[in-house]
Amino acid sequence: MQPTERSGTTPAPIDVMVVDDSAVVRQRLKSIIEADSRFRVILAADPYEAVALLRKSVPGLILLDVEMPRMDGLTFLRKLMRQHPLPVVLCTDQAERAVTALEMGAVDVIAKPDWRDAGRLSAWSHNLLESLRNAARAGRIPMHEERAAATDPRHTADAILPRIPYHPRTGLAERIVVIGVSTGGVQAVQRLLSDFPADAPGIIIVQHMPPDFTGAFASRLNNDPKIAMEVAEAKHHEPIRPGRVLIVPGDQHGLVRRTGVGCRVELVDGPPVCRHRPSVEVLFRSTAQAVGPHAAGVIMTGMGDDGAGGLLEMREAGSLTIAQNEATCIVFGMPREAIRRGAAKFVTPLDRIAAAVLAWNAGSDTGSWH
Repeated sequence: MQPTERSGTTPAPIDVMVVDDSAVVRQRLKSIIEADSRFRVILAADPYEAVALLRKSVPGLILLDVEMPRMDGLTFLRKLMRQHPLPVVLCTDQAERAVTALEMGAVDVIAKPDWRDAGRLSAWSHNLLESLRNAARAGRIPMHEERAAATDPRHTADAILPRIPYHPRTGLAERIVVIGVSTGGVQAVQRLLSDFPADAPGIIIVQHMPPDFTGAFASRLNNDPKIAMEVAEAKHHEPIRPGRVLIVPGDQHGLVRRTGVGCRVELVDGPPVCRHRPSVEVLFRSTAQAVGPHAAGVIMTGMGDDGAGGLLEMREAGSLTIAQNEATCIVFGMPREAIRRGAAKFVTPLDRIAAAVLAWNAGSDTGSWH
């Protein structure tokens, strides 16, 4: 059973069930995962074997392949979430299936590695372990939190653009909304966007997601009959217009730039900021500098602190700033840090965020949205 506290203060290792039909891949994943002493791996060759193991002992997490001969990973995930919900990380290169898995309740998706590329395998292994740690946190599984090493290569938004104050500019009329979200974000974004009318202010979203998956995510949102706004993956220098939602592509930073009386999205390369690319921190800082009080910033469910500092810069520039409340977050990490820093003017349940933004856009007093 998962997890129990050992005598003392250190939690017992978290059992991670790896479900993959390749014996070689299972062993390689086991070696990578157990390099973190907080994890212990259980192996299953397919979902049927996983079900048999689940009858004996319930792991803390599941790392799940998609393509398997007797039952595919999504079918297993659907049954699992209905009968015995557990934190699941999906491993796939198929963008549509990745988004479907996240909609079903998977905590995270990681792209499959190229096992032949030793140069990139180290970075992939680090990302896999971070995904599993986030899944453990999302499942509220006790886990010893290690301090980041002094040599941890963590960049701030300064690596992409310097911090400068907002300078008012005449003629800027259109308001925009910027949103940052991570773990648990697929379902949260779907719910949030369904509350906006077709003529809502232009919206830009950073959702932490692997490259090539954000396009499928945008397409899924655009085809959702409950969402009135048009949704697309952002292109470089694309204008931000009312009635349109732009998803920043995976593996590029998205910045808001002022142009005439409106704004556009600028996509840039650069190192990960707060360990992410795209980074919410970069989006929020650029928005504070470009439009200040003409923007609303929303930080939602997710692990870590990406966006907390940028949201504070937005508030200091006069923007409306909102953090999703703990009760409606899958992981209350990013919003918690933003609140701790005093960045959020309002702390709001998911189903009331759109109303707060629309009241602000209409010039009404938003009142208390806690």
